[in-house]
Amino acid sequence: QVRLVESGGGLVQVGGSLRLSCAASERTFGDLSMGWFRQTQGKEREFVGGMSRSGMLADVTDSVKGRFTLSRDSAKSTVYLIMKSLKPEDTAVYYCAARSSSVFSPRRSDYDSWGQGTQVTVSS
Repeated sequence: QVRLVESGGGLVQVGGSLRLSCAASERTFGDLSMGWFRQTQGKEREFVGGMSRSGMLADVTDSVKGRFTLSRDSAKSTVYLIMKSLKPEDTAVYYCAARSSSVFSPRRSDYDSWGQGTQVTVSS
């Protein structure tokens, strides 16, 4: 398993922006495809977006299209979730996840390693 540490969460007003970071301990970061998920109390953890290990393929779920993007910095073994035009419904704990595969997956069960989560709160 890979140790993942998220950061960058916080309180932001509607329409604001945040950048979440997920730093991986694994020196073979280049072998990992990454995913971002989020969870609110009483609900299942849902897929937000993912990026392939090459960085060439990325996608986000429909509810955040046009607002959220992903990027990765292999030199820092870090993947980012850039969130803009935030809405109250984006409030959740955000988790990053890693899998040893060339492609990401929208399924939680396909990931081997998870971070501890970072809280994002969007106030109206």
